[in-house]
Amino acid sequence: MDLLADLLPAFLRQLQQPTLAFLLGGMLLAALGSRLEIPDAVYKFIVIVLLLKIGLGAGIAIREAELATLLLPAFLSAVLGAGIVLIGRITLVRLPSVKAEDGMATAGLFGAVSASTLAAAMVMLEQDGLAFEAWVPALYPFMDIPALVTAIVLAQWHRQRTGAAADRLRLGTIIAESLRGSALSALALGLVLGLVARPDAVFASFYEPLFRGLLSILMLVMGMEAYARLAELRRVAHVFAAYALIAPFVHGLLGFGLGYVAHVLTGFSPGGVVLLAIMAASSSDISGPPTLRAAIPMANPAAYVGASTSVGTPVALLSIPLYLALAELVFPR
Repeated sequence: MDLLADLLPAFLRQLQQPTLAFLLGGMLLAALGSRLEIPDAVYKFIVIVLLLKIGLGAGIAIREAELATLLLPAFLSAVLGAGIVLIGRITLVRLPSVKAEDGMATAGLFGAVSASTLAAAMVMLEQDGLAFEAWVPALYPFMDIPALVTAIVLAQWHRQRTGAAADRLRLGTIIAESLRGSALSALALGLVLGLVARPDAVFASFYEPLFRGLLSILMLVMGMEAYARLAELRRVAHVFAAYALIAPFVHGLLGFGLGYVAHVLTGFSPGGVVLLAIMAASSSDISGPPTLRAAIPMANPAAYVGASTSVGTPVALLSIPLYLALAELVFPR
C-alpha cells in the first residue's frame, strides 16, 4: 500500500504535464468529432525536425563523451530489441487465433522504438529534473534495427519452413532497408553531423527552441490518430488489443531492469535507466510500419499497426509517469 501511495501522486502529477495533456486532448477532439486536421506534409516535417534535433544532440554529446561508457547500454539496447521480438514469438505467435506473420510483425513493432515517445519522455524527464546522458537517444537505432531485423528474419524463416517462400535470407538487405527508412535516416544524419561537424550554433538557435512546441503538435496528431485507429483494431482478434495493453509494461520493466544493471556496472544515470525503459515500452510509429509492410507483405497492417498505434503508443506514453515514479523509489534524490 505504501508503494502505491508513493506511485499514485507522482503518476497523477505527470499526467498534468503538457506533453501528455496534448495527447489526451487530441483523443478528446477525435472522440467529439472535431474536424481539426494537421496536413500530412506538416506532420512529416515535424517528425524530421524532432529526429534531427535528437540525433544532433546525441552526436554532440557522444563527441564529448567517453565511448567506453556507451558500450554496455548499446549492447543492452540491442538485446532488448531482439529479445522483445523473441518474447512475442514465444507468446503471441503461438496463440491459435493469431496468424504467424501478423504476430511477428506485431512483435517487431513493439520491439522497435517510437521516436515520438522517446521525444516526449526526454521533455518529461527535463521537466521532472531527472538528468540523463545526452547521448542516450543515440541508443534508438541499437534497439530499433535488431528488433525489425529479428521480426523480418523470423517471418521469412517461417515462410521457408512452411514452403511459402524459397528465397534465401539477405540480412544485409534487411538492415539496409531499415536504415533507409525516413526515421532512422534523419536520426542517423543528425548523429553523424553532431559527431563530425560543428552544428552547435544552429542546434541552439533553431532546433532547441522549436523542440517542445513541435512536440506538442505531434502529440495532438497522435492522440487523434490513436482514437481513429480504435475502429481498425476492433476488426481483428481481441488478443492483439490485450497484447498491446500488457506488452508495454512488461517490456518497460525489462528495460528498467537491464538499465539498472548498467547503472550498477557503469554508473549509467537514473534518467538513462528511465529512458531505456521507455524506449523498450514504446512501439515503432514511424520507421517500423513501412519497413515491415515492405518486408512482411503477407501480414495484416490492421493487426500490427492498429495494435501499436491505437493501444501500444498511448499506453507507452501514459506509462512514462510510472517509470519516473519508480525511479524516485529506486534512486532517491
